[in-house]
Amino acid sequence: MIIFKNVRIFDGTGSPAFAGDVSVKENRIASVTPAGATEGAHHPADAEVIDGEGASLMPGMVEAHTHLTWPSSVERPVTDMHMPPEQLALTAARNARILLDHGITSAYSAGALSKRLEMYLAEQLETGGLVGPRFIPSSIEKEPPEGDDIPFTSGLSENQAEGPEEIRAFVKECAEFGAKSVKFMLSGESQLQPGASFELLYGDAELKAAHEQAVESGIWLNGHAHAAEAVKRGARNGFRILYHCTYADEEALDLLEERKDDIFVGPALAAFQGMLDFTPPPGMDLTVQKADAENMMERQRELIPELRRRGIRVLPFGDYGFPFNPHGWNARDLDIFVKQMGFTPIDALVAATKLGGQLMGMGDELGMIQPGYLADLVLVKGDVTQDVTLLQDKSNILAVMKDGKFHKALQAQH
Repeated sequence: MIIFKNVRIFDGTGSPAFAGDVSVKENRIASVTPAGATEGAHHPADAEVIDGEGASLMPGMVEAHTHLTWPSSVERPVTDMHMPPEQLALTAARNARILLDHGITSAYSAGALSKRLEMYLAEQLETGGLVGPRFIPSSIEKEPPEGDDIPFTSGLSENQAEGPEEIRAFVKECAEFGAKSVKFMLSGESQLQPGASFELLYGDAELKAAHEQAVESGIWLNGHAHAAEAVKRGARNGFRILYHCTYADEEALDLLEERKDDIFVGPALAAFQGMLDFTPPPGMDLTVQKADAENMMERQRELIPELRRRGIRVLPFGDYGFPFNPHGWNARDLDIFVKQMGFTPIDALVAATKLGGQLMGMGDELGMIQPGYLADLVLVKGDVTQDVTLLQDKSNILAVMKDGKFHKALQAQH
């Protein structure tokens, strides 16, 4: 048994943090005891007792829009998205470990630069061969035939053509590889090609076929969707999470609200904020991209409060892996949510933990500190419920536990 004593507990429910103890047995939380009830408590002789000295104990965070094969990290900036497969595999493994270093204990993939790599990576993470978060793996992102021109497309599926049957074949192929989620570019992306965010890349018939095959194959669909109609098509066709939703209109919002119990929205703000904050090297003109990013952020400042008012679950994180937005900076999302999107620190932490556990399909056992829940825990110096920026400094992360085992540990007292 492992016991965290003298900690400030943020349990993920949305309630204020409280002082107390938390015990872990095997890979589950055994008890959560408020401070007033801990006096005179006797710990088992063989228990490892961790004195948190008032630090915050919180559930591990969930990355809702992960691209582990996007190469740049805080440890190794990379300017070229194209890599030999061997280097790509090693880079993805490094990125998985970096997420865990920073308190992200679960990750939901939003697409890879390889058809099969993430499935092999997930197997290694699950069996302990590699270090990293719980992981929902994906295959390559589904782009229409002309998507070959997207700069970082790699490892294209043999079923990359258009039409319902071809789409069905693509989803089936990904599931046969072992993917648990499949990403579709429902709209284009103006950061890559001006005006492309308004382009619709799939029709309802194609997406209906994708959904039918996803249900048959037992996997989830994820959609990159800026345009209002792209959001509507994703919402109508069973997509589990829609990313960005930047230009969602009233009809799109109504459709999302109708599905608020089984759909999520991940705005993936940090890539746009990162673009705004980035100082390009001499000779690189990012004027168009920066203007687009500013427009995106302005629209999200209006959209996200409305999504929340309607009860639609909005999740932080996403699109890390660029030089201006590297893996390891993920906690910046929480500060953006608080300072620009109307969240309180506790609201942002709930979205990163409890709601993230629901996205993973494990809401009854992941994302909160409750008896019986999986022991994915992060111990943070200071009070994260008052200051979410504490999570941006890895030195503030005193301990990280996944599945009841320490990835990073404080010295135990016996």
